[in-house]
Amino acid sequence: MLTLRARVSAGRLKLDEPYDAPEGTEVDLAILEDGDSLDEEQRAQLHAALMHGHEQMVNGHVIPAVDVLAKLRAKRA
Repeated sequence: MLTLRARVSAGRLKLDEPYDAPEGTEVDLAILEDGDSLDEEQRAQLHAALMHGHEQMVNGHVIPAVDVLAKLRAKRA
């Protein structure tokens, strides 16, 4: 798959690099989000929560996913 980077300029996509294709060639574009909207404090909280979860997993303080799903299904029934 070929990936090209473009920027929006005056409502149009402008490639930041040359693309050698015959005139009139149509291409499909996929819009990719760059990053997220977390500020530094939110990102620090996210990383702390991920580290805490990882520590719990390493120490064996986890519930197998099949058990969690079984409990959720039981509540729906």
